[in-house]
Amino acid sequence: MTETTFPRRDADGRVVRLAELLAWVAAGLVLGLVVLLLIDGVSSLLGLGRFGQLSGWLAGILPVWLFTEEFRAWRGVPARVGMALVSGLLAGILGFAVAATVSDALPPLGSGAAGAAVSAFLYGVLWYVGIRWLADRGVPR
Repeated sequence: MTETTFPRRDADGRVVRLAELLAWVAAGLVLGLVVLLLIDGVSSLLGLGRFGQLSGWLAGILPVWLFTEEFRAWRGVPARVGMALVSGLLAGILGFAVAATVSDALPPLGSGAAGAAVSAFLYGVLWYVGIRWLADRGVPR
């Protein structure tokens, strides 16, 4: 019997396809948001605060976990540190911009979740494409 994992990984533990990386990011964001909604709902019912006041950025915990594993899998490429920093900076800036833009229309749970989603998807694309480009360009491993 063969064991199938998702997302599929190569022998070094690197995610094989961008589509699978992004699908895992989406699943992680949805699961994180559902858990936050449940926690926030229970807190509201217990009178511990108003619904929607938790930070939606917490929905990004599972994607961050995946990206950490991806970072570790590329340990043979010194440029991974720079790629992670550049990707994180760009994704963070755009995510915060989106969260700030929608913060008037949505509570912190919604605006943070929107920011986390934009950041996670952008980071995933930048990292996946960028680290492979750097590795293929002869950057020392």
